[in-house]
Amino acid sequence: MSLQSEPGPRGSPRGHGGRPSRQESAQLSDRILDVATVLFLSDGFGATSIEGIAKRAGISKRTFYHRFTGKEMLFEAVVRRLIERWTPSFDTALLEGADLADGLRQAAEHMLKVALTPEALALHRMVITEARRFPKLAHVLHELGAAAGVERIARHLETRIANGEMRGVDPRFAAEQFILMVVTGPQRRALGLGAPLTAAALREWIDDTVELFLRGSGGPGTGAAN
Repeated sequence: MSLQSEPGPRGSPRGHGGRPSRQESAQLSDRILDVATVLFLSDGFGATSIEGIAKRAGISKRTFYHRFTGKEMLFEAVVRRLIERWTPSFDTALLEGADLADGLRQAAEHMLKVALTPEALALHRMVITEARRFPKLAHVLHELGAAAGVERIARHLETRIANGEMRGVDPRFAAEQFILMVVTGPQRRALGLGAPLTAAALREWIDDTVELFLRGSGGPGTGAAN
């Protein structure tokens, strides 16, 4: 969903007896999340009101509170849904590599593909901007995003270590460093702190980062001592 798209107001769908069916209820929740995603990422968390979300979603505040206790719960649901959309391809990228280096390259490609989307950049920018007033937002994003990504990569590295493809480094520390090495530079540039990297430069960035990571972690064919 682009930041410019926004579902138009519609009345709440109703099933038999005036109550929405299970499918209609799920569609209504999705519509609330669609509207909230657009407003959070375009206007910010603080400037987005429940009244504004309800109005644009075409629902009453009572309907909203039947599903969410407030904005913080809604924000967590928005972040969770975004990450659920991004995660399956990430897991596949890790598992499909012919070897350790190839798996890490594919994972790095996916991480940057996600991190440099308008939605991810807007989410990162919003959380940084709102961090002092709403510190819980950063915690939610970290726990659902970065921390979960570290765990996924760490489990993959544990398998590679057990197979003798890496020396016995701390897999979680290594996973966290890998994510920082891959994402931080290109993301900062995309946010305006430097010139954005071209597609060719991003491919070179990925190759160089994976090589440096494997040299430091004692991966195969790097010449590092095991």
